[in-house]
Amino acid sequence: MIRRTSLLLLLCGLLLAACTALDEANPYEGVLGRLTVRLRYPGEHASWCREGVEVTATDRQSGNRYTARTDAQGEASFRMPNGLYALAVSDRADSQTLFNGAVEQLRLTAGGEAVAELELRCVRPGGIVIREIYTGGCPATPATGSYVYDKYVILHNNDSETRYLDGLCLGMVDPYNSKGASGNYWTSLAPDGGILFRDYASVPDAVWQFPGSGRDFPLAPGADAVVALNGAVDHTATYPLSVNLNGEGYFVCYNETYYPDTRSHPVPGDRIDPARHLRLLKKTGLAKVYVVSNNSPAVILYRAPEGFDLEGYLADDGQSLIVRGSLSYTRIPWEWLIDGVEVFDATGTTNAKRLRSDIDAGAVTFVGLPLGRTLHRRLDEQASEAAGYAIYQDTNNSSDDFYERATQSLRDEP
Repeated sequence: MIRRTSLLLLLCGLLLAACTALDEANPYEGVLGRLTVRLRYPGEHASWCREGVEVTATDRQSGNRYTARTDAQGEASFRMPNGLYALAVSDRADSQTLFNGAVEQLRLTAGGEAVAELELRCVRPGGIVIREIYTGGCPATPATGSYVYDKYVILHNNDSETRYLDGLCLGMVDPYNSKGASGNYWTSLAPDGGILFRDYASVPDAVWQFPGSGRDFPLAPGADAVVALNGAVDHTATYPLSVNLNGEGYFVCYNETYYPDTRSHPVPGDRIDPARHLRLLKKTGLAKVYVVSNNSPAVILYRAPEGFDLEGYLADDGQSLIVRGSLSYTRIPWEWLIDGVEVFDATGTTNAKRLRSDIDAGAVTFVGLPLGRTLHRRLDEQASEAAGYAIYQDTNNSSDDFYERATQSLRDEP
């Protein structure tokens, strides 16, 4: 018994010593790196620097996300494995003020230290926002295969005042897809890992504008506007898992002269008012269909400044056109954008940003398969309850604002 007791005491002592050794020496010490992120607010807003602002670091290879909050000096500290990271901040300072910033690539080495200066831009949320993006298509049930000619977007008035769609423009930003061997040829990488954008967004193929003379198409607080990017017809008549885009009050991107492909752009249905056909202000390229990425578009809403001669600008190719190889694109100044959503292909890790961080500090990932899935903005339940109408989350960071929904929202409506 004495020998057995002594043996037990000896084993306990060895275990205690081992635990003490683990406490004293962190086995991950040589694997983790230290990252300090310093937020830099615009000069006139420097007083907003404060404790508690969340900073997100995303491993570009694995997709793992890490968060840390700033101290009183506006610094956030991370301990993370070595890797290549993207940093993002969306700081809603008050109901009318939002600060966004991002660093696209920052290398952290095992056991190393890195410091990132994150410049923030001031953004004013609210107004008309993109509520839903449906571009992936659906199963062609009862036939085999898939169906992708039923694309649409839904806009929403997130404001407490009536807004007008008249003169608002809708488009995509090049490259069409978020990933590819060439990346984004419209941007370059700064030494600190940030992205250097040109002074404009490069819009391929088409400049679409809502019709109206100023107050013809009001959008009340909490109201929606459906825009058919392909056929404004009842697709469910042939493909039950699709959607009915032949709806009262719906808009459509339709121009039979430049887009004569009738499968992508059939004659709009009987419930579509011709006055709600979006105007094609400019066409570049030779495509016979309006091209929208199935799995990773970058969708934007923009409006020229009041009093600006948009049609004159677009008619002057010397001002409005940028040529790359055999292709031409329309220059849209970033300052014109009122909303934008960056979509990343969920099947890859080589996605490249196309929108500046003040437009979208992140990206929503999309599986991109023709399953009837859609990208939808999250409802701000507290704000909606207080306002008495639907208000959707708008931090100008689609990583947080959007989610992938199992079915198209139009299928929920009677």
